[in-house]
Amino acid sequence: MFGVGLRHQHFPYLLKALETGPQEIAVDWFEGITENFFETEGRPLQVLEKIRRDFPVSLHGVSLSIASSEDLDLEYLKKVKTLYKRIDPLIVSDHLCWTGHKNRNLHNLLPIAYNEESLKWLVPRIQKVQDFIGRPLALENLSAYFDLHTSTMTEWDFLAALSKTSGCKLLLDINNVFVNSVNHKFDPQVYVDAIPDSAIAEIHLAGYSDMGTHLFDTHSCQVWPGVWDLYRHKMRNGLHVPVLVEWDEEIPDFPVLRAEATKARTLTEEMRRG
Repeated sequence: MFGVGLRHQHFPYLLKALETGPQEIAVDWFEGITENFFETEGRPLQVLEKIRRDFPVSLHGVSLSIASSEDLDLEYLKKVKTLYKRIDPLIVSDHLCWTGHKNRNLHNLLPIAYNEESLKWLVPRIQKVQDFIGRPLALENLSAYFDLHTSTMTEWDFLAALSKTSGCKLLLDINNVFVNSVNHKFDPQVYVDAIPDSAIAEIHLAGYSDMGTHLFDTHSCQVWPGVWDLYRHKMRNGLHVPVLVEWDEEIPDFPVLRAEATKARTLTEEMRRG
């Protein structure tokens, strides 16, 4: 399946297209940002429910803060679980990161040290979340702009071990891998090859900004050629998982976004035909 992020800028287009029929939209599924839809009975949730009648929907969070050193936020998890019951999402996911401290959300996805201590801390927390929500959780790899000196493992080996030990799935963001590979100077193919296909619940594609000295993960443009190449490399052995195109800044008209999802579909189908 090939889908796109559900963004409020596209609500008028999507609602009008639904009047004709879901085939007018011409994508397979949508992914919404979890926090945009709980604690509301307003238009965003109404649109999400209308979309859900005709399309699979996943919910992608940004505030779980699974790697925080503090206790899990049970009030947040209750809100998330209520939304999951209402929407029955295809996949639920968040990021492998921490986002601040209690009552102080920094609204940023902050990296962790990749070592045994982090594994021991994360595994029971992930299992507790999965038990609470009653669903598998997928965690996304970050684009990170600094390394922690306490890391003793590569990010890819850490992710593979985390999935195997905790039972969580991985949301493999190909753009984030590519951005980090340039900024931190590693081979991105080694990274994606180390992630078992069986651990992957979903793939993200997106565009970055070239700042000259580094790449910046902005989701503000079409997918770059190097990211497409890395996607082809990971998909070469016939991986079948939902694929999503993200576009969060300088959001274009819906047909432009849809064209990126169509490109992902075309490339994948060509590979599968050999």
